Amino acid sequence: MKSVTVRVPATTANLGPGFDCLGMALDIWNETIFSLEGRGMVAVVTGEGAEQISTNQNNLILKSAMRVYDLMGKKPAPGLLIRCFNAIPVSSGLGSSAAAVLTGALGANALLGNPLNNLQILELVTEIENHPDNAAAALEGGLVLVGKVNGKVVYRRAWDGTMGGDILQAAVVLPDVALSTTAARKALPARVALSDAVSNMAMTAFVLEAFRNGDLGLLGDVMVDRLHQPYRLPLIPGAAEAIQAARKNGAAAAVLSGAGPSVIAFRLEGLEQVAKTMQHSFKEAGQTSRIFITRVSKWGAQVITDGEQ
Repeated sequence: MKSVTVRVPATTANLGPGFDCLGMALDIWNETIFSLEGRGMVAVVTGEGAEQISTNQNNLILKSAMRVYDLMGKKPAPGLLIRCFNAIPVSSGLGSSAAAVLTGALGANALLGNPLNNLQILELVTEIENHPDNAAAALEGGLVLVGKVNGKVVYRRAWDGTMGGDILQAAVVLPDVALSTTAARKALPARVALSDAVSNMAMTAFVLEAFRNGDLGLLGDVMVDRLHQPYRLPLIPGAAEAIQAARKNGAAAAVLSGAGPSVIAFRLEGLEQVAKTMQHSFKEAGQTSRIFITRVSKWGAQVITDGEQ
């Protein structure tokens, strides 16, 4: 095998109350081609993050690929060229880091003849990136429920993204706010009230039911969080107002995407105007922003080896 192409979708995590246990794939994709050519390990990046992403040994795709080779007791080929065509914005709350780590693991696994299954891939990605909610959704597609039992990752695909034959649409508005996942995590309290924990447990169950049953009215009522969003919104000027604007202008629900700074809104169709109202809220707060109109992806990561179509 001389080349492998890996396609991995963007993801949104938490979905309101499902803190660190719900993830959803979105129809925004990074495509990476692994080819055995040249000398040494080289990464070339175009598209989103091209000026920010490392192309040396600190590159997440390279690190992840090397972890697979080490795990299998193998050495990479003398020449490995990795060409990345990125559509997922970095540091956005759309799972770009999880996508990169998953890409590296899947690419190296394919080059080695696929010795690892999906659960082993997910455990390896979690070990490196520590966000199984994003990684599981990117791997499986649709809406995924994920957690750990006795230190082991457990996940199930809960919903495929369709509602009555239609695919649920999503509008993402990404403000130009520097907010790392580490900084967003530090904003969280070490302890929370029992009533807040109980509320999130109940709302997470209802969010799953709303998606599965296509009940957008219920979704708008239950996509409410008490564990992370109240502490993160103050870090993102305009985000709280953008969420309110989305709901007032027809979105079924709107929340932070992952740890932010993106805000994501859901509706079956006609999200362009909703996105513009969210963008206006950020503008009122002095923030420029970008809009991404997309939909839930029922498909997860795809691996295509040379000779396949």
